[in-house]
Amino acid sequence: MFTMKIEGMMCPHCQAAVTKALNGVEGVTEANVSLEEKAAYVTTNGQVSGETLKKVVTDAGYEVRSVEE
Repeated sequence: MFTMKIEGMMCPHCQAAVTKALNGVEGVTEANVSLEEKAAYVTTNGQVSGETLKKVVTDAGYEVRSVEE
């Protein structure tokens, strides 16, 4: 599981956009995004890198502060 700290999420729409982006990655089995914690908790099949997840969130328009496995 990856824990990502994300900046720039301001509302439920932002939260939904990040959730959709992460769930769209092949190999992601579950993505839970917390607006309050400014974090995402991502479960994968083991075939997804933290860099891939970071790129997807960045491409969606948000800043990733950290990715921890």
